[in-house]
This record gives sequence, structure tokens and C-alpha cells, in this order.
Amino acid sequence: MAFEIDRQLSPESVHVFRDEASGLDAVIALHSTALGPAAGGCRLWQYASGEDAAADACRLAEGMSYKNALAGLPLGGGKAVLRRPEGTYDRRKLFAAFGQAVRELGGRYVTAEDVGTSVADMETVRDETRHVAGLPARGAAPGGDPSPWTARGVFLAMQAAAARRLDRGLGECTVAIQGVGHVGSALAGMLHAAGAKLIVADMDAAAVARVSVATGAQTASLSGILTANADIFAPCALGGVLNHASIARLSAKVVCGAANNQLAEPEDGTRLADRGVLYAPDYVVNAGGIINVAAEYLGWSQAEAAARVEATPARLLAVLDQARARGVASNVAADQLARAAIAAGGMARRAA
Repeated sequence: MAFEIDRQLSPESVHVFRDEASGLDAVIALHSTALGPAAGGCRLWQYASGEDAAADACRLAEGMSYKNALAGLPLGGGKAVLRRPEGTYDRRKLFAAFGQAVRELGGRYVTAEDVGTSVADMETVRDETRHVAGLPARGAAPGGDPSPWTARGVFLAMQAAAARRLDRGLGECTVAIQGVGHVGSALAGMLHAAGAKLIVADMDAAAVARVSVATGAQTASLSGILTANADIFAPCALGGVLNHASIARLSAKVVCGAANNQLAEPEDGTRLADRGVLYAPDYVVNAGGIINVAAEYLGWSQAEAAARVEATPARLLAVLDQARARGVASNVAADQLARAAIAAGGMARRAA
């Protein structure tokens, strides 16, 4: 396996790992280790180039730094992205090679599952390194697929956002969900149980059909979900969906979803605010999964993990209060609070 170490493409480092035998072509970005080892999931996706993969890893790693900081976790931010090999490949060999790559970083990065990866993949990684979470739960300890935890945090944050912006509960709202994979489908189930009306869209027609049958959701096209007549828009697919053009078409007055990097650029937060849309910053509301991962890796109890996830609305409201007090968009306020937490935590660790 060939390694290229410490290319300075992020505040700390970006690591490129390639292994011809397994087909591994991976980027692990460490955005910050000020609060602890950089933690973030491993994404398997089709990237057009290595440069695209590196750029995505860096954006996602920065989001993980801020997410972990605002969630009060003793972890920095990192992310791994793997370019999906062309043609057929041996998945176990691929993730064994990835596990070796994680091991090479000597504990500076802790991985888990993300888009395109699974608990089974993380079990393969565990054969090569102990710096992995998202493994099958043992007894009452945290573990397993973190998706339900992510969905729970988004659901709770959505309740708070609807109360603040719309002055009503979710049972009186229509929610448009873009993406009904593991997190989006779990979120749909929670919203249905709360009495919300649903509109769903996904490139996977079978997934849309399953959610529609289970919840009675209406369906929309991938392009039509943004303009659907809904109170709340929940992006739960890939990032960058909110941009100058799409914001102008958005019908909802609240945006609260599980996708990472929902804003194509930081200025899009101001564009949303100017249109009277309450934007719940993605990394504030979707931290439930990494909280579960942290609890598993750090040996916390299920009760402690659950309490931290249940505190998601309080963290969101603190961000919204900061935005109001400082006259800035909610994404700017979240970044301010996260950077302050990272700086303070870094100083405390150095002093210790």
C-alpha cells in the first residue's frame, strides 16, 4: 500500500491512501484535533476525480469539527471518503485496506459508517484497527447503526424550529423530505407517528415506495421536492442542495434536515434568512449519530448518549438566540459558537 502523508489541504492535514490490490483510493481529512482525536464517518461514493474526493473530505471534516464541538464531545473533526472502484471488487479487501490506512494514523482519526458504508464494513475495519466505532452493540452499551440517533436529533430539533418559526407542533405541519435512506426513512417514521403530513423524494424509487406505503406520504420528483407545498423542508440526501437558485424556489419556511453541508456556500444562510426562512444549521441538528459513535468509542452509557441527543433542541435554540442577538444568519452564529468552543477546548487541553 502506498501512502502520501500530510498534504496541507486543510487546517491540519489530508492523507491520501491508495492500494492497487484492493482498489482502495481513499482520502482522510483531519480538520482539527484540538479537542481530541478527529472523528467522523467513512463515505463510499463515486467521485469524478481525486481532487473532488479531497475537496469533499475537507468540507465534511470541517463540519465534523464544528458538530463535535457544539455537541460537547471530546473529539476533533475528520472524515474519510473512498472512491468506489469501477467494476466488480472485493468489499472485504477494500475495507481491510481502509482499516490499515486508519491504523497508519495512530489514533488521530476514529472512523465509523457514513453514506455508502455499513456496520458490516466497520467490522472488517475493526480487524485492522481499534480506532473504529459503529460496531454491533454489546448488551446495553451504545453501538450499531447510528442512523436512528441522527434521525432522533433532527426530529427533536424540527419540533423546536417549528415552534419558534411557525408557532405550532409537527402534527400541524407538512414536511418535505429529500432523501429517504437510513436517516430519512427513520425521520419519516417519527414524523408520521407525530401526525405530520409528508412529501418524499429520492432517486431510489423503491425507497420512496416503502416510505409512502408505511407513512401515507405523497411523492415528489427530485426537482419538485424543493417547491412542494410544505411548511418544513428536510434535506436528508447529499449536500449543496441550498444555493442561490434553489433558495429562490423554496416553499417552506423552515429548513431542518440530516444532510451534511446543505448550504452550497456560506452566503446561502443569509439568503435563507432574507426570505424569512428559519435555517437549522445541519451540523447542529444531525449530531445524534456522532454522539452515539462517541459514546461507543469512549465507553459512555446508553443513558448518557441518549441525554446528549435529547439536548439537541437546546443547542439549536442557543444558536438561534446567538443569531438574533448578533444580527447574523444562523449558520454564521453556529460557526462562531463552534470556533469558540474549539479554541477554548484547545487551550484547556494545552494547559492540562
